[in-house]
Amino acid sequence: MSLKTILPGKLGFGAAPLGNMFRDIPENEALATVSAAWDSGIRYFDTAPFYGAGLAELRLGAALAGRPRADYVISTKVGRLILDEIEDVNARDLGEKGGVFKYGRPNRIVNDYSADATLRSIEDSLERLSLDRIDVVFVHDVAQDFYGDEWLGVFDTARKGAFKVLDRLRDEGVIKAWGLGVNRVEPIELLLALDAPRPNGCLLAGRYTLLDHAHALQRLMPMVAEHELGLIVGGPYSSGALVGGPNFEYAPAPPEIIEKVARIKAIADRHRISMKAAGLQFALANPAVAAVIPGASRPDRIAADHAALAEVVPAAFWSELRAACLIHPDAPVPETD
Repeated sequence: MSLKTILPGKLGFGAAPLGNMFRDIPENEALATVSAAWDSGIRYFDTAPFYGAGLAELRLGAALAGRPRADYVISTKVGRLILDEIEDVNARDLGEKGGVFKYGRPNRIVNDYSADATLRSIEDSLERLSLDRIDVVFVHDVAQDFYGDEWLGVFDTARKGAFKVLDRLRDEGVIKAWGLGVNRVEPIELLLALDAPRPNGCLLAGRYTLLDHAHALQRLMPMVAEHELGLIVGGPYSSGALVGGPNFEYAPAPPEIIEKVARIKAIADRHRISMKAAGLQFALANPAVAAVIPGASRPDRIAADHAALAEVVPAAFWSELRAACLIHPDAPVPETD
């Protein structure tokens, strides 16, 4: 079963900001943002223990309390255990994500992709979310951005542990689907090259955006299509860089990215369209993409995302981007009259 048949709609909610991503978000603001997403019709919510050391799961669970469970789909991730022990959040080794969640809970985070840890992680997530089941489970961050040259060894540990457990839970009907949740293309390519186990799709953050999509387009998307799976695009705004934010890839945007954003925005301004519309509609134009999940920490961002999807983007805009070599020649774009 593909993620395309499981997810309710093309626009979901990425809950990473609820873990105090980049800033200390007031509780009422976080809960109001989830409520705004619900009221707008969003019914797919993605989270992870890693986001604020369990904070995002706690907040998402509180915000969804009382909502009909059959009316929404929720995904979370395994690979990290959140312990009751306290640690210095500024001393955490978060790979390329650095201090992204320095405002999260100070609970100790332990990386563990074994079978036992996978089962425990799911139980802990159910408790934080106050739920009796999770629909989709992703194996989190088995990639170069966290483990450097050792990532293949971590992947192998997950293959022998987490992958097999999730495959069994899916076959038993405990969960509906599983896959990888990563920021790099190579782990998904490696997973799809295995004879078994077989995932239902994956979540790829930051690698199929207007600012970075060539690798995924040429190598990964054909594999996803061949296996008849679905890909969820996370981080469609490239950590905010695409829509004028200071960060790209969880760090200050480098000059070349700032320049690329400016070039795209100049074309968007001429066609009177928003950068959000360009980013979301570009990602969704690829037939392999099942949904896109921008993160949000303020209620008004939800309305802006919906408005961006409804914008009419003229074909001339995409043609100009292609002529300026700002999107790959073979990248699908939305069909417009």
